[in-house]
Amino acid sequence: MLRNREVQFYLLMQIIVSLLAIGVAYFLFSGQVALFVFVVSVLLIGCGMLFTKWRYREIEKLSGYLRKIASGAYSLDVRDNHEGELSILKNEIYKVTLMLSEHSALLQQDKVKLTNAISDISHQLKTPLTSMMVMADLLGDAKLDDSKRAEFTNNIRVQLERIEWLVSSLLKLSKIDAGTVPFKKEIVFVLELVERAVHPILVPMDIKQQNLKVNGDKEVTFVGDFNWTAEALINILKNCVEHTQNDGDILISFSENAMYTEIIISDNGKGIAKEDLPYIFKRFYKGKNASEGSVGIGLAMAYSIIKNQQGDIEVKSVEGEGTQFLIKFYKQVI
Repeated sequence: MLRNREVQFYLLMQIIVSLLAIGVAYFLFSGQVALFVFVVSVLLIGCGMLFTKWRYREIEKLSGYLRKIASGAYSLDVRDNHEGELSILKNEIYKVTLMLSEHSALLQQDKVKLTNAISDISHQLKTPLTSMMVMADLLGDAKLDDSKRAEFTNNIRVQLERIEWLVSSLLKLSKIDAGTVPFKKEIVFVLELVERAVHPILVPMDIKQQNLKVNGDKEVTFVGDFNWTAEALINILKNCVEHTQNDGDILISFSENAMYTEIIISDNGKGIAKEDLPYIFKRFYKGKNASEGSVGIGLAMAYSIIKNQQGDIEVKSVEGEGTQFLIKFYKQVI
């Protein structure tokens, strides 16, 4: 401890002050008074050194505690309910430890999510890539007839389109997750939004001879991003078309009140199993009624888009009777 410059300076100041006090006592009073001052000074210096030693020992403990925190030991408890600067410092360090522990837990969760996402993406890409490699080898056969060649070529094109959609969707989701998507705040007319969202699904609906009904006042609006919200509705409608039988019905209705604008998309398809309902907005989740080509990312994207615009989405479904998606956009000020 005596090698510490701060302690040396403290000790030197104490000795100087004590010598001055002893000298003053000797010259102004007597030798006995000077002796008394000397004894008192020695006791004070000794007590000061003991106190300093205790403080440095406590600081050394805190240093060891911080080293353990740096190595990842966040479960240590250094709290102190006594008064004093050291106690305050210990309590502040403990608060920082809790924050670090929470951040570490979140980082670990993100790491697990990233690992799972990479695994899911790899799985989703592996199937079409394997299929294309097999068909590419078959196309290399000079004896392959023209009809088979055309079939394999078309299958490769379909698989490439699937990969392109998957990669595009993942990039959009990544941007949303990273908070880099600047969602606009503009007046959106719901009827125009529905018309935009319905357009890409008209052909598959026509192929399955499904019926579409739209109910709502053309004056209904909300504050949000037109293009991104259309993307969300498209993914929900694709899910409805996919899970609704031929000649089935899809209904879109919308209304507005003082608190929110509500959009309801419903179908009379095969519905969603009760055990799948809590997970349908999880990315890469595929319920028991999912089609073979389903990736499980469309509804996850719709959920992220709506939630990032201070909206809400929930689903109600009865297996064998149909599904209903309820979307609410709460009133905002532009």
